[in-house]
Amino acid sequence: MGARLSPKKRRLEIEYDYDFELLGLASSARSYKLAWEINKALRINLVKKDDLKMSAKEGDSFFAFYSHQSAVNTVNLFRNRSNESETKGVYLVPEHPHLDYLLYAKGNEEVKGIRLQELLREIPSIELVAFIPLAALKSKDNFIF
Repeated sequence: MGARLSPKKRRLEIEYDYDFELLGLASSARSYKLAWEINKALRINLVKKDDLKMSAKEGDSFFAFYSHQSAVNTVNLFRNRSNESETKGVYLVPEHPHLDYLLYAKGNEEVKGIRLQELLREIPSIELVAFIPLAALKSKDNFIF
């Protein structure tokens, strides 16, 4: 009998390019009203999509989701807290449970940075706009589609 060879284990490591900005919004407005106000302020067309489904130990959670895509920009609006009554304590970004909505912005400079924050702060129903640094965010993989 010859020596038994153990199978080699290989590990696949994938590095994602986080080339988007994430802003946290505090607002008591309903998601459809907030999307409409953001559409007016940014001159975009956020459209309601199927809720974002996230699977976790607690079960499946669903988050309200609006999206705008053009040739040069992508803007997504997510509700931070799950829609389902049995998973009410589940957050898309659990590091920031005080934020009601999350705005994902990718593309040219018109929909990014300080200018975007300024435009969002002009919307009366938005009480707070905060830039969320991705480097320290553990849940940033939730935004890889």
